[in-house]
Amino acid sequence: MKYRLNIIFIFIIILMGTLLSRVYFLSIKSNTYYEELSKRNYIHRVLKAPIRGVIEDRNGEKLAVNQMGFSILIEPHLASYKNKKKLQDAIALISKHFPAFEEKELMKIYRRKDSPYNHDYVPIIDYIPYDEFFPKYTLIASQDNVKIESAVKRHYPYRKVASHIIGYVGKASKNDIINQELEAHHKIIGKNGLEKYYNEILQGKVGYKDVKVNALNEEIEILEEQEPSSDNNIKISLDIKLQKYIQDIFGKKSGAVIVMDAHNGEILAGASFPEFDNNIFAEGISTKEWEKMRNDFNHPFTNKLINGLYPPGSVIKMGIALSFLENGLSKDYKVYDNGSHRVGNRNFRCWKTTGHGTVGFIKAIRESCDDFFYKASMEIGIDNISNTLDKLGFGQKTGVDQLNEFVGINPNKDWKQKRFNQPWYVGETLISSIGQGNVLVTPMQMARYTGYLATGKLPKPHLYKLNYEEPTEVDIPKEFLPIVRKGMYEVTYHPDGTAKRHIKSEIAIASKTGTAQVITIPQSEKKRMKESELDYYQRSHAWLTTYAPYRDPKYVVTVIVEHGGHGGSAAGGIVSKIYNKLEELGYIKRRGK
Repeated sequence: MKYRLNIIFIFIIILMGTLLSRVYFLSIKSNTYYEELSKRNYIHRVLKAPIRGVIEDRNGEKLAVNQMGFSILIEPHLASYKNKKKLQDAIALISKHFPAFEEKELMKIYRRKDSPYNHDYVPIIDYIPYDEFFPKYTLIASQDNVKIESAVKRHYPYRKVASHIIGYVGKASKNDIINQELEAHHKIIGKNGLEKYYNEILQGKVGYKDVKVNALNEEIEILEEQEPSSDNNIKISLDIKLQKYIQDIFGKKSGAVIVMDAHNGEILAGASFPEFDNNIFAEGISTKEWEKMRNDFNHPFTNKLINGLYPPGSVIKMGIALSFLENGLSKDYKVYDNGSHRVGNRNFRCWKTTGHGTVGFIKAIRESCDDFFYKASMEIGIDNISNTLDKLGFGQKTGVDQLNEFVGINPNKDWKQKRFNQPWYVGETLISSIGQGNVLVTPMQMARYTGYLATGKLPKPHLYKLNYEEPTEVDIPKEFLPIVRKGMYEVTYHPDGTAKRHIKSEIAIASKTGTAQVITIPQSEKKRMKESELDYYQRSHAWLTTYAPYRDPKYVVTVIVEHGGHGGSAAGGIVSKIYNKLEELGYIKRRGK
């Protein structure tokens, strides 16, 4: 009996405890939860999106701006039979005064965006320019079912100039990683170039306004307000006057040009040709236009500064020469070139069929003697060469503030084994030593490497000061640099220099030409074919990389002309004009050679 009473007593205690805990939860703990729900019912947060920042060049010229205008929205739930006439009248009025927008298309947009669950006004026109809309503002705003809001559209005043560098904006997609609060307001995001790289800065920080409302959602009181960020602009190192000048003189050719401060890596000009007008993405591009540009063999959408991969040809010979010296060859090392060098059953030709005679380091660079590099590379080996080129930034990103930069290929034995599961052959060392075979570089890597040749340090190319880093010390004895520099000077000024006839400037310029073959010339050909004998897209790419002034280096100018043939003849005039323009703009003063 006592046992049963104990069980009943325990049951009563558990039941009372459960009831008390539930009362506690309902009266105290859940109060916070329901209080928060209640707040949501009468406090409404209105987000305030900032205006996208402006991109300016180094002199304050605006490269990407916002044009003011208006958007038009229509009251939701008007597509039903009962309200259909209201919708038709509103759309007819809008189409009448803005004939570029057809009634049928606006009706489709409205029906697509409206739903029973939507209680916000439905946007049917995202943007109409201010000047076009303002004369009709009062008429449109007086319509009961129509709402007008301010709107902005991104505009690029210089159109095709520097389009790859600047980039463009577009509507945000689900795959874009952006601030979700901002996406709900203006729904644009940087899609390419600086617009995307610095999107977080340009987009700015959202503001808000907490408003107390009544049961009818009418505003009673502003409780708290935070303005959106306003200092969202960025100023970059480009000089748009120089950039436009380069575009004008480059003409209709394909390729790339980089003008860079040799000491700190600031990019004064960076052009990838052909360029395209970024405004077509802000204004909307037709399928026909898109397909035409996408299928263009000259690849206008490729940013060749960082995504163009080319054999470097002879412009890499200074780096190869440094590797020879670093790995034990004497400064007095010489070879005799009779026009070809036979290894096994293959004949490795020098570009000069009669040969260059006795050749040392300076002459090899000056006259771009292939045979010198063939023979010296056999003594040093590909792994040592690859190690030196790695120090000079090849086969790795430069770190420039552009997206999806390619690394290129700096080949060696291990690379080939991993890539192809094949051994390395001696012949591959020879062709790599003249910048052919598997070696691939970007113009940005070439400009950075030339900066090292000029100053003895490896700069980091950049467009915005936040991306600046101190130039890197390179573990190569500096005593070897005067040799390659002398060779580069003689490329321009020695009677036998490969650029002697092509560079014409009062500025003392150190240079190196390069001809990067696109196709392999068969062994059955006894001598190299002339570029003019080849079809256009089989012709070699023309390189010319330079720095100046020679005795006090300030700037690097690197040019590649796709299918241009010889570097000096294709790019010498372009480089000369660029240095003359740099002098005109006050960047360089004439000095003695």
